[in-house]
Amino acid sequence: MRFPNKELIESLRKQYPEGARVVLDHMDDVQAPPIGSKGTVRGVDAIGSIMVDWDEGGSLSVVYGEDRCHVVKEG
Repeated sequence: MRFPNKELIESLRKQYPEGARVVLDHMDDVQAPPIGSKGTVRGVDAIGSIMVDWDEGGSLSVVYGEDRCHVVKEG
């Protein structure tokens, strides 16, 4: 797995700002929340993983290049 460069990390941090709401699209992990789960972004770490507090509990990160989620507007 290649780690993203500094510019990509900054782009991810803008796309997934702290407090943003996300929906899980794909995660290949036995401990993953169900697809479609919602959560709140805590931040993006130095290797591009999106740190999420999932509404169902837990805080498993969305790994850059492996897992997928998208930002949703709630209101």
